[in-house]
Amino acid sequence: DQSAARCPRYLGVTMSREKLVAMAERTIAHNKAGTVHLTESVTTIPASNYFDPERWQREVDMIFKRVPLLLAMTAEIKEVNTYKAIDVVGMPVLISRGADGIARAFVNMCSHRGAQLVDPGVGTARRFACPYHNWTYNQEGDLVGIFKQDDFGQLETSCLGLTQLPIAERAGLIWVTLSPDSKLDFDAFFAGYDEMLEFCDFASMNHFGTRILAGPNWKISFDGYVDFYHLPILHKNTFGPDMSPDALFHRVGPHQRVTGPRGNWAKLEGRPTSEWPESVLPGGVWSVFPHGSIAGFEIEGHKIYQVARVFPGATADESVTYLDFISTAPKTDEFIAAANKQIAFLENVVRDEDYATGLKIQRTVKTGAKKVLHFGRNEGGAQYVHGWLDALLVTADEDLNELFRNGIDAGRITNY
Repeated sequence: DQSAARCPRYLGVTMSREKLVAMAERTIAHNKAGTVHLTESVTTIPASNYFDPERWQREVDMIFKRVPLLLAMTAEIKEVNTYKAIDVVGMPVLISRGADGIARAFVNMCSHRGAQLVDPGVGTARRFACPYHNWTYNQEGDLVGIFKQDDFGQLETSCLGLTQLPIAERAGLIWVTLSPDSKLDFDAFFAGYDEMLEFCDFASMNHFGTRILAGPNWKISFDGYVDFYHLPILHKNTFGPDMSPDALFHRVGPHQRVTGPRGNWAKLEGRPTSEWPESVLPGGVWSVFPHGSIAGFEIEGHKIYQVARVFPGATADESVTYLDFISTAPKTDEFIAAANKQIAFLENVVRDEDYATGLKIQRTVKTGAKKVLHFGRNEGGAQYVHGWLDALLVTADEDLNELFRNGIDAGRITNY
């Protein structure tokens, strides 16, 4: 259909499928050859990057307050008149899906005396009334009611709406930029990654739970999400024996998808690429820069995804991780019970294995016994993340779009 072919959306989906096919072909080729993705050399990272308070504050200000953050899933606020409130690096955020179906984001702060409108969590609301003095806002953030306005005095209410934040809902995921005045181009940031994520079908999924975990410095926590090297070792008593330490990194802008030698890739061999099923093509772990990781698991024939987001905590030694779980499965009692069992297992793995180890690392790096930490040639995922972090810390606001469009300078990290 020529009209469909001229449609940008159609072209984007077609190109994204071609990219997924190319990634699958690359994975299959490495599997057949018995090889993995290796960088040209080992890279070192200053150990102080994981505890220095000045570095940590720069990361909060120049990374987490400037780039789009994955703050919600469509599944959490799928229906109209629903909302999610979340506190992120000191910024209270309110995401509201209006009666028109559009998701909007605001600073969760009344214009009167600064009270927080709603507590963190999800709920339903057609209006947001301040619990302090009952100033009321609609779903578009407009101030629509002032308690005892005649006594309060005259105000120009059109200037007193909620402070809006840039938001993008793509592929069943919701990103928000914490800077109200941000000029960052979402498309430059996504670099087409969002169109590839469409193949995971997150938008049609149901939400099955949230877990919130405390951890070490956010980079220690996040390093593990782009690292297969540790899987059979650290997780030897849980799922590790079935996992390979080998990984392939497929980079798209600042993001990267990680695939391994095991999985369903063998199902594609010997078949024309046009027949490769879209249920297999999105396999692997989807790493969302700077703080997200999405991994899929099977439960009773249904795919359930763990969507992890790591945020800096109150100090350089702390982080907060949100684990959300979404699935195409219906919310039957039977599947909820099975999902809860899997969620509890995954929560325990992250808390008692990954983060328990990370908290010990947090103590050792502060001893000063080692000045640098090493990332091997087979740990290109972490090399790439740290390269982007370093690049953002020296990039001015007005140059952010150019950075995301052009990519990081190879000189900022060693042989990424």
